[in-house]
Amino acid sequence: MKLAFVTGAVALLSLASTAQAQVAQAPAMPTTFDQAAYLTCREAHIMPPDQRKQVAVMLAEHAARYRGVTIPDDQRGAQLAHLVRGGCTLAPDAYLFTVIDRAILAEITKLPKRAQ
Repeated sequence: MKLAFVTGAVALLSLASTAQAQVAQAPAMPTTFDQAAYLTCREAHIMPPDQRKQVAVMLAEHAARYRGVTIPDDQRGAQLAHLVRGGCTLAPDAYLFTVIDRAILAEITKLPKRAQ
């Protein structure tokens, strides 16, 4: 039992060191869709929170336009955020845009249609 605990503690310390090293290499804020589309969840996670939110909103608006819906600032938008967070937790190497688009597809029947 103690060996498992020690092994777990060593693994956590290793992950913490890796995360700290990645923070020093945080990607620059993408300024275009082409740059943001290839951002992984892991890369987005090490960005400062405000930048991460800006990128996620930009990608969500793009995907929502393509799908013919809008992202509301209510519980439905919060639900999308929870789905994206969960998707990125399960697949940190997935492209953030893909996770956002799949979350929108999962909730598309609950989202308001875009006015044409």
